[in-house]
Amino acid sequence: MLVQLSIRDIVLIERLDLSFEAGLSVLTGETGAGKSILLDSLSLALGGRGDGSLVRHGMDKGQVTAVFDVSGTHRARALLKENGVDDDGDLIFRRVQSGDGRTRAYINDQPVSVQLMRQAGQLLVEIHGQHDDRALVDTDAHRVLLDAFAGLADDAADVGEAYRRWREAERAYKTHKAKVEAAAREADYLRSSVEELETLSPQDGEEDELAERRAVMQKSERIAGDIAEASEFLNGNASPVPVIASLMRRLERKSAEAPGLLEETVQLLDSALDSLSNAQMEVEAALRRTEFDPRELERVEERLFALRAAARKYQVQVMQLPALAQKMISDLADLDAGEEKLGHLLAAVSETRAVFDRKARSLSDKRHHAASALAEAVMQELPALKLERARFMVEITSDAEALTADGIDIVEFHVQTNPGTRPGPIMKVASGGELSRFLLALKVALADRGSAPTLVFDEIDTGVGGAVADAIGQRLKRLSERVQVLSVTHAPQVAARAATHLLISKGPSAEGGDRIATRVATMEPGHRTEEIARMLAGATVTEEARAAAAKLLSGEN
Repeated sequence: MLVQLSIRDIVLIERLDLSFEAGLSVLTGETGAGKSILLDSLSLALGGRGDGSLVRHGMDKGQVTAVFDVSGTHRARALLKENGVDDDGDLIFRRVQSGDGRTRAYINDQPVSVQLMRQAGQLLVEIHGQHDDRALVDTDAHRVLLDAFAGLADDAADVGEAYRRWREAERAYKTHKAKVEAAAREADYLRSSVEELETLSPQDGEEDELAERRAVMQKSERIAGDIAEASEFLNGNASPVPVIASLMRRLERKSAEAPGLLEETVQLLDSALDSLSNAQMEVEAALRRTEFDPRELERVEERLFALRAAARKYQVQVMQLPALAQKMISDLADLDAGEEKLGHLLAAVSETRAVFDRKARSLSDKRHHAASALAEAVMQELPALKLERARFMVEITSDAEALTADGIDIVEFHVQTNPGTRPGPIMKVASGGELSRFLLALKVALADRGSAPTLVFDEIDTGVGGAVADAIGQRLKRLSERVQVLSVTHAPQVAARAATHLLISKGPSAEGGDRIATRVATMEPGHRTEEIARMLAGATVTEEARAAAAKLLSGEN
């Protein structure tokens, strides 16, 4: 339920902190005192439309915070968890409205979208008035209310799941059928392509390996000629080694004849011969290392070019050829086994459709059975609400071929407001005041089923008085035994039945000057008598009005 509402700088409200209790709470006050401001503020905190004009004059922004105490299994908590919002403890909804029209939304101090705030807010609070009866506007809501009345929520969920499974089976069948048909149109192309790719047998990473081997062999081919030329010079007929060796031997013989003259020259020539000999061996080794089979280079190039040609043909990268081959093989397998698989998928479609049809028909039968019970329960409430000549009907249109996740039924509330008139959809036939009373009767019949834990009724007693207002008060009181009820009212008969009475008034602003501010006070018993007397008598409160007010509060009316 709603336990606290805090408002800062919204229209005429400077600073307001309200606490709410379980049961029936009423808000009363003179016309224009600010009751609509409170409801607009609550609506803003629940994700309603923001507007820069809501910000109090002279301020940059306003803020509304609503605190809710709900059970750990409430649907709002599940919704918040699904969206990653911490739901421990109380649920705190906060909306900041800027003067430029922008708003920011927070739940438990985490920024959220206004859409999520609105979805969670609708699970926590319903606001109903003569021109805001969302429960009666949408025929989908009529179906939900009927299911709630009959305890069919689980059955409806089963139907929704059966519908999802049937549609998934249908999508799988259609997808595979399209795949098989496409494959059949390309069967010859697929078979020739698979044969070509299987013959080619591309391997993962093969292109890089072949390109590297080719580059090494091409490089070796370019430098092999220079190495061979060096080898020919060092080892061939033109080699300087024999000439240098012969010259060194002659100088050695002469060195004995001229001591100290040629020894160093002979040593240098000997060293040169050693270096040339080492060079000869290294050149031979290098020549052996550059040796390769030209036919191997040709084979590598042919393989590499074949892979790249296939890649161009099939418009993929060479590295994607193995995966392409597997896909084509799979497509062929689907084609070859397609009819058999299609048969299995079609059987699954028939089976899941049969399950859905069975569950949907069962749910429809239960809805038809419950429709008359709901209509009767609502009708029992109508005489006291001065709608004794009216009829309430739950019309169900069932179409076994109009399949939705909600089943095969369209549920719509119809009414006949006077004998002899044509019944029709409730939103088209009932007037504003009648609509509010029909809604109240419906909510009483439903009790705490299919309802948010907090219901707000905005002046649903407008235009009625006496016995009708008292009947409305009685039903709001009964309803408040199961859910929290807040009612903005001008009817003393309604106000007298409240457990909590909040008086809304206007007075001088705390900022001084000529500014006016809205105030809300929780009324004590003595003051309640005076306020209800004012509601009975008008501007001048008489002793008779006070006596009547005391009688209303005592429950003697």
